[in-house]
Amino acid sequence: MCPEERGAKSIRYLLSRWLTLPPEAAFKDLGPSPYLNRSRRSRMHFLSEIRKPDMIRRVTMNHKILDKTNLEDIACLFMSVFTASEGEDEGKVIGKLASELASGIDNQDIICFGTYDKESLIGSIFFTRLRFTEVIQVYMLAPVAVSTKHQGKGVGQGLIQHGLHELKSRSVAVAITYGDPSYYSQVGFRALPENVIQAPLRLSMPEGWLGQSLTEQPIPPIHERPTCVKAFNDPAYW
Repeated sequence: MCPEERGAKSIRYLLSRWLTLPPEAAFKDLGPSPYLNRSRRSRMHFLSEIRKPDMIRRVTMNHKILDKTNLEDIACLFMSVFTASEGEDEGKVIGKLASELASGIDNQDIICFGTYDKESLIGSIFFTRLRFTEVIQVYMLAPVAVSTKHQGKGVGQGLIQHGLHELKSRSVAVAITYGDPSYYSQVGFRALPENVIQAPLRLSMPEGWLGQSLTEQPIPPIHERPTCVKAFNDPAYW
């Protein structure tokens, strides 16, 4: 059964504790940052965010490619993590999204990786393909979740690095995400102007649109809006 974690703490406090949002001091030379106004962030924006790793405590990481048979474990993980951080209602929404994505895992348009501690799934990440008429492989990283008790142990970054390495081995050209630049810059992502690659839908926070080339070449401009998988074709996530 999925653990239901309920707390009386405000969403603002939970976000500041769990997500990768940088401290206000990090922006003292940049002026006010929209990342500090957490109520303005789109749902997709926090789907690709995880807590910064604690470099002192680590766990042994066992990464696996997941498939449809893992649907229940994946949905339970996302629901419990987002219930703990966002509240019960949001936990159900994200659990449903994860279930929908997991039911469509085909290892092509929807790829899912998991991290295990012994037999328990403690982290999971989705990469979904953005399709263009141009022949190029571009994947979007979202959502990602790490079990509450394993956060701060490097699980999230290890899972991201594993996923990116796997995409490279499949000759994927570009990886994209929609999240906190200060966190994702640590794993190679940089600001991605939409005159280079557009998002499938209009972004509420374009400064969080990030990408990285998985080849030795710069990200090539693609002058068309891509299509995304059905689960993400909803303005609420952007």
